[in-house]
Amino acid sequence: MKNKLFILVLSCIASITLHAQTYTPTKENLDARVEFQDMKLGMFIHWGASSVLENGEWVMNNRNIGIKEYGRLINIFNAKNFDAKKWVAAAKSGGMKYITFITRHHDSFSNWDTQQSDWKITNTPYGKDVLKQLADECHKEGIKRFCYYSLLDWSRSDYQYETGNTGKGTGRAQKSDWESYIRFMKAQLTELLTNYGKIDGIWFDGHWNQLDNNKDKTLKSKVDWHYDEIYKLIHSLQPQCLIGNNHHLFPLLGVDFQAFEKDLPDKNTASFGGQSVSLLPMETCETMNNSWGFNITDRKYKSTKDIVHYLINAAGMNANFLLNVGPMPDGTIQPEFVSTLKELGDWIKKTAKLFTALEVD
Repeated sequence: MKNKLFILVLSCIASITLHAQTYTPTKENLDARVEFQDMKLGMFIHWGASSVLENGEWVMNNRNIGIKEYGRLINIFNAKNFDAKKWVAAAKSGGMKYITFITRHHDSFSNWDTQQSDWKITNTPYGKDVLKQLADECHKEGIKRFCYYSLLDWSRSDYQYETGNTGKGTGRAQKSDWESYIRFMKAQLTELLTNYGKIDGIWFDGHWNQLDNNKDKTLKSKVDWHYDEIYKLIHSLQPQCLIGNNHHLFPLLGVDFQAFEKDLPDKNTASFGGQSVSLLPMETCETMNNSWGFNITDRKYKSTKDIVHYLINAAGMNANFLLNVGPMPDGTIQPEFVSTLKELGDWIKKTAKLFTALEVD
């Protein structure tokens, strides 16, 4: 109770400090922040059409694959062995309390039956709505659900690719239409927050694509992301839904938790960090090898001991640890990941008293 009260006070202070002018969190939202901060461990899932190429989720950008050629993956990507029960069971075996699932990554491929685009999983040979199945299983097993959503886009021509820092080699020539792209994002977010039950959080990524220099933490974005409108939309549809934005900057107005990528809150060993730590609930994410999406040649698997140390350090700073898996194209999670998750879960069970002691009193 002391821990929850302490975090609630910090959250309220953060809300006053960061959001007073544009955003007043509801009681449901503040309660969700406290609950989120107490979760400590979650599963990140990077997966989509890119997994077919077996070289990570950035393969379209890294190889400068044209939109027409890349679009052929929709005829090849077949998640015939996807089993939501196995995914959720793997998360639970690792002691995870929530799952953050890639609904749409930078290549614009949607892992649900969106009505805003034909570039989606229900148009693949598999043909089923993966998000619906995962959402239902998470609800059944008491696992919280967060949706990763990419702000940037390497496929759509209305995205302002002219000023972006990535996706230059995909063959777009038509002039962008930023207002159209904002409408597209709002429509997709509305689908996610109305058709799949309770969503516990939206995890944005890609703001950094529109900065002049990603290493300069003071620069403003070159585009207007319409965050006030987008955040208001999210909280109007689901007031408790937490918003995080992985922009590698100090939290901007309207977010509910601060995200850190491949580093603890006070570190900058991966060149993504260095931003000041806020009073909002915190989360750090990390991979189990060196890749987020499936990479068939990446054998640099972290040991269970290394992951345990990361978890302890994150918990010691009162930050959640979001540990990633990158399933294979058929929907199967690599056995190396499944094995490590089980060992991690076993350690948590055996050292439950120690793990509890790491929380703030």
